[in-house]
Amino acid sequence: MMQQALLKTKPEASLARPRLGFLGVGWIGRHRMQAILGTGAVDVAAIADPSAEMAAEAGKLAPDARLVSTLDEILDTGVDGVVIATPSAMHAEQSIRALERGVAVFCQKPLGRTEAEVRAVVDAAHKADRLLGVDLSYRFTEGMRRIREVVASGELGQIYAVDLVFHNAYGPDKPWFYDPALSGGGCVMDLGVHLVDLALWTLNNPGIAGVSSKLFAGGAPLKNHASQVEDYAVATVELDTGAAVQLACSWRLQAGCDAMISATFYGTQGGVSLRNVNGSFYDFTAERYRGTARETLAMPPDEWGGRAAADWASRLAAGARFDPASEQLVDVARVLDRIYGR
Repeated sequence: MMQQALLKTKPEASLARPRLGFLGVGWIGRHRMQAILGTGAVDVAAIADPSAEMAAEAGKLAPDARLVSTLDEILDTGVDGVVIATPSAMHAEQSIRALERGVAVFCQKPLGRTEAEVRAVVDAAHKADRLLGVDLSYRFTEGMRRIREVVASGELGQIYAVDLVFHNAYGPDKPWFYDPALSGGGCVMDLGVHLVDLALWTLNNPGIAGVSSKLFAGGAPLKNHASQVEDYAVATVELDTGAAVQLACSWRLQAGCDAMISATFYGTQGGVSLRNVNGSFYDFTAERYRGTARETLAMPPDEWGGRAAADWASRLAAGARFDPASEQLVDVARVLDRIYGR
């Protein structure tokens, strides 16, 4: 019996650590690399970035990694997973190419510019039976985890209203963000994707009954989706449950602070809310509301920025394959398409 037990455990004990490639290692890519290396569960095998300087900086974090030039060169090193941080127009094609080579993927959001692109990536992950992750990082704040637990417990009663806000006093500094063909959209694609994801994830992915929206560019209604992207948007998403989700997001809003970020869920027996602190992009409080009283669920400090990437890497190291929950990525993309009138 003892010999049998040893034989059963031997293969698992000899499993090699996953080898990862990193495609795109600007500030965000290097931050993810640090978080992933912090798990101690994986090795970095290859790094590629158009900037030799950026690649060299990332190489300091992983001195044994090969510095290469393209995704194909990364894949040719025999990696088990690839972390993608490239412009949005490349995400779907690069993810699919990796998945078709049997390589797991962690991708910067958005996974695709349209529902069709996201659908194609999720289908490729399913067919390859490989783990797919997207950096929908606000799910991993302690505040949102606590809020989701409270909502799931049923103690708020029937959730009938959700208010979501992400106003950024700044805007992207790369020209491709402002080209609809390359970005897929403006502030909704950049910031609203987080809001839609948080609503559907927290409410256990309800069906969508209807979507209405209003998009603005430079203070005027957006007229040409082919040549402009929105810098302010409001939308209402009606759920099959009858609940109404209202969201607003923007770039360069003159709001008197760096950022306004919140996610509030109202039920018949109370509410819960995540809010940023003093205009911060990183510090959040979460509270439970009972009438005019409130209690704190979570507060800073909370080092959440790299948790999505670290979680994906840890799951990959544990042998995780395709996760059916990836289908939720398609639902989020479908709502974004409808906000854009697609």
